[in-house]
Formats: sequence, C-alpha cells, structure tokens
Amino acid sequence: MKLRIVEQARPNTFGFETSALIKPTGFREYDARWWFGRPGAEKEPELNLIGVQALGMGLATLIRRMGIGPEIVTGHDFREYSLAIKLALVSGLMAAGAKVKDIGLALSPMAYFAQFALDTPSVAMVTASHNENGWTGVKMGAQRPLTFGPDEMSALKKIVLEGDFDLVGGGSYEFVPDFRETYLDDLVAGKRISRKLRVVAACGNGTAGAFAPQALERIGCEVIPLDVELDHSFPRYNPNPEDMQMLHAIRDKVLETGADVGLGFDGDGDRCGVVDNEGNEIFADKVGVMLARDISQQYPGSSFVVDVKSTGLFKTDPQLQANGAVTDYWKTGHSYIKRRVAELGAIAGFEKSGHFFFNPPIGRGYDDGLVTAIAVCGMLDRNPGKSMADLYRELPVTYGTPTMSPHCDDELKYGVVERVLADFEAMKAAGERFAGQAIVDLVTVNGVRVVAEDGTWGLIRASSNKPELVVVVESPVSAERRREMFEALDAVLRRSPEVGPYNQTF
Repeated sequence: MKLRIVEQARPNTFGFETSALIKPTGFREYDARWWFGRPGAEKEPELNLIGVQALGMGLATLIRRMGIGPEIVTGHDFREYSLAIKLALVSGLMAAGAKVKDIGLALSPMAYFAQFALDTPSVAMVTASHNENGWTGVKMGAQRPLTFGPDEMSALKKIVLEGDFDLVGGGSYEFVPDFRETYLDDLVAGKRISRKLRVVAACGNGTAGAFAPQALERIGCEVIPLDVELDHSFPRYNPNPEDMQMLHAIRDKVLETGADVGLGFDGDGDRCGVVDNEGNEIFADKVGVMLARDISQQYPGSSFVVDVKSTGLFKTDPQLQANGAVTDYWKTGHSYIKRRVAELGAIAGFEKSGHFFFNPPIGRGYDDGLVTAIAVCGMLDRNPGKSMADLYRELPVTYGTPTMSPHCDDELKYGVVERVLADFEAMKAAGERFAGQAIVDLVTVNGVRVVAEDGTWGLIRASSNKPELVVVVESPVSAERRREMFEALDAVLRRSPEVGPYNQTF
C-alpha cells in the first residue's frame, strides 16, 4: 500500500480528510510527537487521523518484522482528542494484524505495567506528556520494559513515509475493564508506611490526577490535593515538574498547609518532582542523589545510571562513595536511560527531567512517577527523625540551574549542536580558556558537557521531543561561577541566529 503524504491538511485537521498528514519531524529519537492542533490555533497541524492510522499500520508492520508477537497494549491520556487518536491508531494496528488490548484512560507507566500483567510484549501509549494542549504523540516499545530508541524510530519512520505496510489482516481488539484498579493494587502492594506524612499531590490537571492521590492515600499518607481535577486545557500551568511555575505552585501549597513534602506529577504520570517541607524546590537530579543514598544504604555497592544533565554529585558525594555506589553518565532520554539501566543491571537510573527507573526489587525497569513518589515516602519513613529539608541539607552544596530551553526549529537544532561541539573541541585543542578557566573535559555522549578546572560545568544538547535546545549549568563553587558559565555558554549559542529565546532562566 502506498500512502499519499501531504504537508498541510485540507481544509483542516478537524474537517474532511482525504490524505494522510504526518510531518516527518514528528518521529523523534525515542517516541513520536506532533502538533495535532486545536480550534483557533494559528499553527498549522502536523498530523491528522488518517496519518495516525498510517502510524498504526507502520507500527504493527515493524513489530511483525522484528519477529515479535502480534499482541500490543494501548491506552490514552486525558486530552480532548486522545481517544479519537487512539481509535485511529488501533484501526491501523488491526489492519496490519495486531491483536490490541485496550486499557482505556491510562498513565504511560500503567501501559508499561500492562505489558507484564497482561503478558503482552508491545505497547503504544497515546500521550504528549506535559506538552501543551494541541500536541499529541505515541510512546512505543516491543521489548518490555524498554521503549523504542533511534534505530526503531528510524525504521518506523521509513515504513510509514514510504507506505511499506504488511496488511496481513487477522487483527483483533479487546477492551480490558477495570485495569486502573489492577495497576493501583500492584503499586501499593507491601508499601505501607508507618510514619504519618502529609503530602501535597500536585497533578497540573493532567491524567495523574486520577491516580496519584489514591495511590498515596493507600500507602498511608494524608493527601493534600492540588490541581487534581482532569482538565485538558491545563488552566493553571502545564503539568511539568521540571517547570518552575509548577514547582512554585507546589511550594506555596506546602508552606500554606505545613505539609511534609510536595510531590508533582507530569501529564502522563511517568515523572515526579519534589518540594521539601520548607518550600525548597529540589531539582530532580538532587532527589536522585538522595534516593541513591537511601538505596545504596540498603543495597551496598549499587550501581546507578544518570543522564548528562545531572549533578556531578553522583560521582563526588562522600556518602555514595562510602556505600560503594558506582554511577554511569549516559544520554538524556527515557528510552536511553531505561535501556542503559537494563544493559548494566543497575538498580536505578535517574534523569534530571524526573524520569526515574527502578529495577527489582524496587520496580520493573520502566519510569513511573508514582513508584518514585512511593520511594520518596519510603525514604522519609526510614528516617523518622529527619524532615525532607534535613535530608536535602545533608547533600554537599552545589549551584545548579533548572533545565533551560531556547527555541530552535527541529530541522535546525542538531546542526546548531554540531557547530557548538566543534567550537568547544577547537577551544580545548588550542588550550583556550572558557568562562575564565581551562577546559578539562568535554563529555560528548549527548550534545556537549564542558567541564572547567573547578568542576563547574555547562551542557548544551538538542531536545529529543520539542523544537528546542537544552541548557543546564552547575557549579560546586559559587552562584557567581554558575552565572559565568551560563553567560559563556550563551555567548557560544548566540553565534547561531537560529537560536531563539529561553523558556525560563534562573
């Protein structure tokens, strides 16, 4: 079957469709994400329902060619159009022979859990995570607990854009009722805490609002709900625990109510952000260090995987060193870290974005914000004389930034990063000073992380799922050194006129 691809839907994605609209840049490094559009939006859609159907045919074709069975789990998040997109995806999957098990409204980790609970190898979860209303996407995998990486996504893109489908028929559909309860039961099994904790559960009006408060209550927490009503317009802020606006809202609620901790969940529930009892907004990489301390105390000699955006404390923290912990820095992205955790047999992996991955005996290897939240509560339970702020103060002080994302078009962002890397390699080879000091290391596993003599570092990489670059800076020395590194990095970026303004700074 050959597919006619168009660059613009006619008359629009909400009206009559005659051709498949599916913009090639929507196939990202480890998932798929497109601007589907919404009434009144100026931006032209990048995807229509015929395009989604083609995606389903392509996904089922790819899985069949990988030699994996036809069974696949699907679910959808709470957006106004997600159910329609899922049904279009299902029709395409079935046309190419997939046997679909539909778990309905779900979190991404609930869909990953279903792969195990329903003994189904593959997954296709319709979600755009924390992206604003109007975006859609699909998170996919065919080898639990792993999700697709660049190789699979490239193969899928080729099949779909060339219309190279295996329309073998024989597909089927089964709706799995009450799977939400099955998921929640598994989450809380054996996880009861003895310490009375008052917890702010902030969901940003995303899908996690239908899951997180109940899970926390069932392990013994007193839950203070914040923006848990499902509302796809995201009236206050996008549900993104890496965004300072959401963290500020959690901080305010914690201080208002005297809660022991604030926990914030993203739109599809696979990430968790943390605010301590004193209102300190703890970046997720520091939360990872705290959890790594707790885990390596229980399991000495533990190994961890962290992404290149994360704090240097994973290597330098005295307590982790005393516990014999070993840390591997790897590429940013939930599929990359998930796969690396599996390859190394690490007990956990942490991303600065809040994607945390726990292998047995804690989890099953995939990212689940509720598993992270329960782990944080368990850590507090094991430290009855200490508050979350006390545990945070025990970490060595570093001066970090939030993740900052200047706009850069998808078609241009990788070229910008290549030029930036070449600039830094030339500087290091020439012995030039940068941000006032010599460059002692360039970590190039994902973009470029430039490290100065005093340990201050800055990272520039291309975002894997949005038309943006990613900039992060940390200094173990001072806020002034953090500022110097940021300004030096930004000066290099501004050599490229394609780079736009930042979404947030510090």
